[in-house]
Order: sequence, then structure tokens, then C-alpha cells
Amino acid sequence: MRVLIDNGHGAETAGKCSPDGRLREWEFNRRLAKAIAAGLTLKGIANTLIVPEDSDVPLRERCARVNALCGHDADCVLVSVHVNAASSGGWHNARGWCAFVAPQASEVSRALARNLVERAGALGLGGNRSVPPQGYWTAPLAICRGTRCPAVLTENMFMDNRGDLAYLLEPKAIGELAGLHIEVLEAFAKRI
Repeated sequence: MRVLIDNGHGAETAGKCSPDGRLREWEFNRRLAKAIAAGLTLKGIANTLIVPEDSDVPLRERCARVNALCGHDADCVLVSVHVNAASSGGWHNARGWCAFVAPQASEVSRALARNLVERAGALGLGGNRSVPPQGYWTAPLAICRGTRCPAVLTENMFMDNRGDLAYLLEPKAIGELAGLHIEVLEAFAKRI
């Protein structure tokens, strides 16, 4: 199995930061994506960072990169890593980890999302919002619906929740969140 890792958003994406400016999503996403890639490599799992550059890469281009690398290969999956925000300003009470798939997602996408959500819950990263019965969210997000391979978008806590932000700024956060992804992807690779 080859894992394609999208680190969504670039340095020019406006407004993608914590209300106090201490966390910039594009920087955090790149650190997280690189940690996931390094961990997968250590496990012998083929992987590719879709956006190695720091600049914004339009969604259409990111989808094209995924499709060029993966095409219709059944042994390929995409994980797009992000940090969530409840709104475009101020502090909010929404918190926790979640995953998204496209409305017409494959069963592989849905299974991967379920596994990721279950692992996040086991690590105590669940949120305070009500979630759909399957545990993951469905939305027509371009990176999930515009790619031909199974795809999941993960939202790794809320940068506009004071408690989540405190966690995200801890040195251990990148390692723990990367570990969550790596553990699930390694187990998933053995099954498909």
C-alpha cells in the first residue's frame, strides 16, 4: 500500500491560525505530515508527501498530483491532515479530533475513517460535539471527492479552543498525532 499525505493549506492561506497567532495551520500540518511520512517509512510503508513546498498549492493541483501518483490503484490511500477551527475568529468551545470522507466515498475510505476515529477516541482525543453514528463526518471536501483513490481528511483538534491549542503547542503533540495516523495506516495496510 502507498500512502499519499496531503498537508493542506500553505503559507499564503489567510486566517488559518489560532486566535492568538501562536499556531499557524500550514506550519503545523507540514510538521505533522513529515512526521507521519517518516514513521511510515520506518515501518516500510511507501508514502509520498503531496505538497513538499511551503506555498499554497490549489486544491485542483493537489488532486491532480494525487491522481497522477495513484490513479485507480487499489493499494493507494490519501490522508489529508488539517487542524480544525469552529469559526473564523475568537475562541470557541468545540474541541477534539475528527475525520471526514466524501459523500460518495468508497468502503475503503469509510473503513479507514472509522479506524482513525476509533483510535483517536481510544487516545482520549474525542471531541465535545455530537458525531454521526458511524463516528466520522461526510462532506463534499474537494481533496476527498476530487481524487480517485480512497481518501480521508483528518482534523487534528481545534486551534480556536484554548485546551486543544495548549495540547497542540506541546512538544509531544506532533508525535502523538503522527503515531495515531501511523498505527492505523500500518494495521490498515496489512488488511488490504
